[in-house]
Formats: sequence, C-alpha cells, structure tokens
Amino acid sequence: MKKQFAALIFALLPAFASAAALEVPLDKVDIDLRDKAAMQDGARTFANYCMGCHGAKYQRYERVARDLGISEELMKANLVFTGAKIGDHMKSSMREKDGKLWFGAAPPDLTLVARVRGNDWLYTYLRAFYEDPTRPYGVNNKVFPNVGMPNVLAGLQGRQVVGCKQVQVVEGGKKQFDPLTGAPITHEACDQLTIVPNSGELTPEQFDEKVKNLVTFLAYSANPVKLESQRIGTYVLLFLAFFFVFAYLLKREYWKDVH
Repeated sequence: MKKQFAALIFALLPAFASAAALEVPLDKVDIDLRDKAAMQDGARTFANYCMGCHGAKYQRYERVARDLGISEELMKANLVFTGAKIGDHMKSSMREKDGKLWFGAAPPDLTLVARVRGNDWLYTYLRAFYEDPTRPYGVNNKVFPNVGMPNVLAGLQGRQVVGCKQVQVVEGGKKQFDPLTGAPITHEACDQLTIVPNSGELTPEQFDEKVKNLVTFLAYSANPVKLESQRIGTYVLLFLAFFFVFAYLLKREYWKDVH
C-alpha cells in the first residue's frame, strides 16, 4: 500500500505545484462517513462518470457493497459495468496503453486520491471546470490550470463560463460589511465562474450536493476503516485513563515508605 500511495503522490506532483503557485482558495466541504446514503450516491456517480477512465483498483466491489449497505444484486446491476465479478477490484474499463495514447499519460487510480489531495481540494476542483475553446477538450479548470481531463460532469452541471458578477470584498482574509447597515460590501469581478441558466440537468445546489456525495465516497475509499479506527482509538484512550488510576495508586503504594 505504501508503494501505491507514493506512486500516486509522484503522479500528481505537477498539479500540487500548480495549485500551490496560484494559491487557489478552496471551498470547504463537510464530509460525514456515517452517511451511507451519500456514499451510495457517490459510488453510483463514480461508477457512471469516472470509471470509464479512472479506477479504484485497491478497492473491491464486494467490500464497497458490504460497507455501504448495498446488496450484491443491486451492486452488480447498477455499479458493475465491466463484466467483473463481485469479488474483483474496481478497475477502470480503459486500458493503460490507451490512456497514454489518448491523454498523454494514463489517468491515475483514484483509490487514495482523497488522502493525497484532501476533501476540500477535490470538492473545489470538480466544480471548477469552465469552457475554454483553446484547450483540446474545450474546458479548463481554475484549480488545476490546463488540466488534460474533460469535464465528465458537464451534463449534470451545465455550461460553466468565466464571467462578471458581484462578489463580496475581502481584505486581510476577512469579508467586508457596511458598518452602518451590516450589508456585505461587494464589487464586480470579471474572473468568476458562472453557470449558464438551464444548461444542466441539475440546479447549482443539486450539483454541489452530487459532488459532495462523490467526494464522500472517495474519502471513504481512501480509508475504509477510518470510523472503526476512531472507535477503537476511543476505547484505547478510555482504557489508558482507567489504567492510569491503578498505576498511580500502585506507584504511591511503592513509594510511601521512601524518604
């Protein structure tokens, strides 16, 4: 697992450098790994929109079905499209050599991407594609400029373009408000992402929720035992606290006659 994790880091280093250089502000997303409905929807989005190019080859269909509360019949009917068996790994349907030919480099496996990137980065990135006719696939990305990936969620999101809109003034990292009325102080910025109305299947709010669910699934996939680890960790800390009392009493008993 360590080798795969290191390989993913090196594969994504150019994007790290790009985002760091631009200091792109990231949108915060609240991920709840106990929300199985969100993870189920995210798994469906991943299977339908991502697995054509990307895989989660260190994750198994059977394990995902069990953890997310999906029956094997539903899993095979709705999330397995490559003819794989329920116990197989979730590999992409694209061959690596085809990916290198079409994109210049094989699309990375996404099993651990949430641990490498972080949930906020993924959430912002997936919502930051915009139309750019100068790029090979007709899109660019605010978070990852000149990304070599098409916007696979464009049908859900709609046409996103760079345009002008009123945004709140921020000074010193703080949003500015009118001292008398308390109303936000805004100005017109012409480098903002805007959605062409009625151009997508989902409203902006619905699309944000869809992306959040996808990120929730990727966060689960990156660490399927996180909740179990936290639960065991709580018991360990309680045990140590309980044991400390007896250790202290024993120490005091041993040292009571020492002058």
